[in-house]
Order: sequence, then C-alpha cells, then structure tokens
Amino acid sequence: MTNPYVPTGAPAPKWARKRYVLPALGLAFFLGIGAGAGGSQPDGDAKPAVAEARPTATVTATATVTAQPETEPEPAPTVTETVKVKVTRTVTAEPAADPGTDESSGGSGGGSVSYDNCAAARAAGAAPVHRGDPGYGRHLDRDGDGTGCDWG
Repeated sequence: MTNPYVPTGAPAPKWARKRYVLPALGLAFFLGIGAGAGGSQPDGDAKPAVAEARPTATVTATATVTAQPETEPEPAPTVTETVKVKVTRTVTAEPAADPGTDESSGGSGGGSVSYDNCAAARAAGAAPVHRGDPGYGRHLDRDGDGTGCDWG
C-alpha cells in the first residue's frame, strides 16, 4: 500500500522551494526599513530612551481566619433492656451395654459410636478410648494394650 501523503513523482527542484522563502525575506526586509525610518525625533539631537521610575500603587489583601473550637457532640442516650433467658439442659444418657457383648473379647466396644481416626476421637473429647468403651476400635489401638489414642 502506498502512502497518499508522499508525492510519487520526482522531488521538487530547489528553485521551487526558494520561490516562497525569498519573497518572505524581502517583505520582512522592507518592513524593517519602514519601521526604522518612521522615528519622531530629529536626527541631530538623538538621546537614548531612558525608563523613568514611576511610583505604583500596590494593594495587598490579608485575610485572617480564627479557628473556632469544635464542640464535641453530645453522647447518645444509653438504652438498657432487661431480657429473661430460659436455660435448657440437654442430657445424653450413656448407651446401655449389649448383654450379648463380652467386654474381655477385645471386640469393637459397646455402643453405636465409632471414630475413623484418633483426630476424630480427640475432637469429640473421647481420647483415650479404652477397650469396652463406646467408640473403641482396634484400628485406634496401635500398640495393642487395650487403650486407643493414648499417644501424642
């Protein structure tokens, strides 16, 4: 794709560039001569122009702001409300041992509670778990002494 802003032909000759610059310089030259010749002072008694000191009026406005003490807001009124609370206690009974379960057999303990690991037994507050207690299992007793989750 070609650039539409770049001329596609041969570059312009140097005289074509000069036809704008030279007339502009000539015009500036003649304006400068005309401006210099239009003086109002006579040529024989030319004195350089000296700036005169003149008094000027300066107005300065100063604004003084006095800080006002901030008043503290009044405290909000305190409302006291009396509430009656009814306390309910939940008592969980220990599960009764199955009459068919022998506690010395080393089985899975009595009851329907079981723990997957010692962390679950500790979280429930049942560790250490002894043989015959609800939740005891051989997988919790790694040394086989009848007490599960007794380590660390």
